[in-house]
Formats: sequence, structure tokens, C-alpha cells
Amino acid sequence: MLIVGLGNPGPTYTLTRHNIGFQLVDRVVQKHRLVSVKSPIQAEIAEGNIAGIPVLAAKPLAYMNRSGGPVRDVLQAQGIPCEDMVVIHDDIDLAYERLKIKEKGGDGGHNGLRSLIDALGTDQFVRVRMGVGRPEADIGVVEYVLGNFDANQRLALNEFLSRAIAAVETILCEGAREAMNRFNKKP
Repeated sequence: MLIVGLGNPGPTYTLTRHNIGFQLVDRVVQKHRLVSVKSPIQAEIAEGNIAGIPVLAAKPLAYMNRSGGPVRDVLQAQGIPCEDMVVIHDDIDLAYERLKIKEKGGDGGHNGLRSLIDALGTDQFVRVRMGVGRPEADIGVVEYVLGNFDANQRLALNEFLSRAIAAVETILCEGAREAMNRFNKKP
């Protein structure tokens, strides 16, 4: 099973809304003590087990709009089918702290997902959509997603990430449908 967090590489983007997928993968790696592995692929990769299930966790080190190539390379190198991948990403169409699990589907206007679907030639993979909310009227979408969480959002971030980890664990252990039943509702 492959867990992929979408984000942008580099310290400039570490705490931005657009990098919530990276933040979640970092938390999963830490919680489950996954071990970093060296790889020629343009991605940070860690491996281990979650509830006895062998997993890889990856953060593509290409910018969000080009993340599909590195993810495809990880899948091919490890012989993992797309259906055994969970992709975590930010979603401005969901209120902050909302989670929505999807089994498949289009890119919803998300450039990282578009890159994945284009590179893989399929949309048949599970997504964990993490709501980051929409910007105020005077802030552009790009500026908003590339901005850091505001003070109120930061206060709720740990709980939000904890719920998202629980959603990923549920997907791994009980399947996407069960995760959808549990987590696709307002907190």
C-alpha cells in the first residue's frame, strides 16, 4: 500500500495550507515509526507496517503541478497498483477541518491530482481530501493556499491531522467505504 501526501518541496512551503498532505504523511511516518529509505526517485520515501500491513509513505519532491511523475515512478518501482494508493491533498471546496474520502474521480480543479491522473492514466485511487476552506474575498486562491494557516486554524490543526491519520488507518485496515461512512461528515 502506498500513502502519498501532495505538497511543494522546500522550507518556504512547509506550513502552508497547500502542504497539508505532506504534513499528514510526516505525522503518519512519525506515529508508526516508518523508516526512511534511500531512493533514486524524486520523492521522500519511508516504509514499514501499519497494523501489520506493509506500507510505503511518499512525498513527491517535484512541485505540486508536477507530482504525477515521481508518484508514477514509485508505483512502478515497487510494483504497486494504483488501486493500492491513498493520496492526501488540500481542498478549498471543503470547510477547514472537513475530511472527505473518495474512492476515485476527477481532479476537482486540483493541479496536483490532475498531474497524478495524467501521469498514471487513471483516476482509480483513493483520496483523502482535507478541507482548508476558501479565502476571504480580498485574497486570491493561490495566495491563500500558499499561505500559512491562520491563528485559529493552527489551534485546530493537531486535532484535524489526528482525525485524518485515523481516516488513513481506517482505509488501510477496513477499506475506503468504511472510512467514508465514518469521516465524510462534518466534525
